Amino acid sequence: MDSPGQDERPAVWTVVATGIGPLLLAATGDGLVNVVFHATDEVRDRALERLASRLGGEPAELGTAAARESGSAVLGEAVRQVEAYLAGERRSFELPLDWSLISGFHREVLRELAAGVPFGTVIGYGDLAGRVNRPGGAQAVGTAMGANPLPVVVPCHRIVERDGGIGGFGGGLETKRRLLALEGVLPEPLF
Repeated sequence: MDSPGQDERPAVWTVVATGIGPLLLAATGDGLVNVVFHATDEVRDRALERLASRLGGEPAELGTAAARESGSAVLGEAVRQVEAYLAGERRSFELPLDWSLISGFHREVLRELAAGVPFGTVIGYGDLAGRVNRPGGAQAVGTAMGANPLPVVVPCHRIVERDGGIGGFGGGLETKRRLLALEGVLPEPLF
């Protein structure tokens, strides 16, 4: 089932405190479906409203009676893997991903990113566009990065500008710098 909103896709969620700020992670029975940066109460509530709208059911908090078992195991594993990655103990993610929040060209770009840009490497927007047979599509790739529903796990922080600039990032440039430093691409920020 690739099209969001067709059928109800119950999700479970939790917020994890991390060194890059609180992250909201949500999963369905098909896999991890959403990662949201800076998940303060207000951001979390907006993200959960969007998930309910897109997936057709109210997401349940992990650990509550309403949480569905199908997404709970995936979510628990996602939390473990994200925490291990952010602690420098993991280089890749081995999680089922639910791609239902993204489609078309954006999904194609993000799947190539997830499969083809490993830990500790970066690629330019234009180079990634070329990999998905869209030469000259650097701007479209940038738009796909901004639409990424699974940042960190689908590593849009590894995309940089052609001239060596860091580029943009939905989680903020400081978060992008920290993630790239964690992977050894940039020096660790001084403060």
